[in-house]
Amino acid sequence: MEFNAYIDEFEADWRLSGHSPVTGRTYATYVKELAATVDGPVTLAAAKAWLAGSVSAETARARGRAIRAFGKWAAKNDGPEWTWWPQVPLAGVAATPQPTVTRKDYVAALKAARTLRDMLVIELLWCTGMRVSELAALQTDDVNVADGFAVVRQSKTGRPRLVPLSEQACRRIRRHIPADDGRLLGMTAHAIQQMLRRIGAPSPHAWRRGWAVHSLRSGISQTSVQTAAGWTSGAMVNRYTSAVSAELAMHEFRHRFAT
Repeated sequence: MEFNAYIDEFEADWRLSGHSPVTGRTYATYVKELAATVDGPVTLAAAKAWLAGSVSAETARARGRAIRAFGKWAAKNDGPEWTWWPQVPLAGVAATPQPTVTRKDYVAALKAARTLRDMLVIELLWCTGMRVSELAALQTDDVNVADGFAVVRQSKTGRPRLVPLSEQACRRIRRHIPADDGRLLGMTAHAIQQMLRRIGAPSPHAWRRGWAVHSLRSGISQTSVQTAAGWTSGAMVNRYTSAVSAELAMHEFRHRFAT
């Protein structure tokens, strides 16, 4: 089998395993780029040299993860003999504070919103944890205000999921006039981002992190947050909340000791 055929099979298996199609495509692209730098079989030395030429530590780490993922898959599926894959180094990346929306930001954004639709966007970002692309694609028929949830049919992982709707969101949805094309908001992802910039609100991803932190602080279990967010493992929950983990722990202890 040609090497590229192995990569295509790896990407297909990645998708079938329920992992993010975007990540699978990125990993496959990286492995193809690595293979194109050498004549013949890829060796550990060649992989390290390719990693060393990365433009940043973040890129080197992503490349290393791609090599490891492909090597692990190859070992289990009679692929190329990349038995050296566990020795591929992962570049260290310094953790930087990520913008995370707080309740104060949420209240300020509602006050700055100019229209009912803008206020609905803010409410949905705060209570659902949806990605901006998912919010833009949300159909009116996907919303169930009676039971307080919405269906995200097009997610990053390719699998649908349910997201919660707050009482405030349900009230605003009832008052909102949906778009003629069936979408609830009738806005593109870019339009939503532009609206947030216009009113001085944080970016969509900061809202997603804020939703995760606020949910955990409110007593929602990590499993429920993971499920509603559409994450395949708890690692993403930890990644999103690592900067405030100590604060969350103290909040939970204070709550428990007070009861």
